[in-house]
Amino acid sequence: MTTDSPAPSPAATPAIRVLIVDDDALVRAGLSMMLAGAPDVEIVGEAADGTDVPAAVESAEPDVVLMDIRMPRIDGLAATETLRSRRDPPEVVILTTFDTDEHVLRALRAGATGFLLKDTPPADIVAAIRRAAAGEPILSPAVTRQLIAHVAGGTGGDGGRQVRAAARLADLSEREHDVALAIAHGKSNAEISHELYMSVATVKAHVSRILTKLELNNRVQIALLVHDAGLA
Repeated sequence: MTTDSPAPSPAATPAIRVLIVDDDALVRAGLSMMLAGAPDVEIVGEAADGTDVPAAVESAEPDVVLMDIRMPRIDGLAATETLRSRRDPPEVVILTTFDTDEHVLRALRAGATGFLLKDTPPADIVAAIRRAAAGEPILSPAVTRQLIAHVAGGTGGDGGRQVRAAARLADLSEREHDVALAIAHGKSNAEISHELYMSVATVKAHVSRILTKLELNNRVQIALLVHDAGLA
């Protein structure tokens, strides 16, 4: 008589490695305690200032960095710009008490995946970390449209930026250009698929190629570039 061997257990999904950057020790402790309750999140390090971020990232190898803005020596926006210029950088989520358009736009231009306020409910912060780890921008189409409206109203006088943005977009194929314009209007992949008569998988492939060609980090940066070029 033979017995079947038990089926092997599926491999566990690796936890999302998170680095917390904030100059307030109580905030860091609170975030660590809150995130400890998420089974798929692991806190791998902390930093108290933007100057400490490069070494912390090198040591901890996080997937996602929760980054405060206001810090004493190098702020979170400058630290994000430096971090995102690295090869294979982690995703960055700005988590702060400041929500001015200027801060949001600078963070997104620097390559941050998203922008959250510190009073965001814990469950939403965890969800944002998961989305960031998956490379998904933490901005709904509605929020994207609001930001883009601000950009469109605030950059019209910068002719140099418009010329440079248009020149970069000229490298796209006609179909990639269509997808970039749709992204600039805050459309989701499903909406783009319906509008341009292509599968969602094809839309995703176009988005990936656009990011590679333009050397951008996420679709929000695509939208900002299109609006900088005055095309939407």
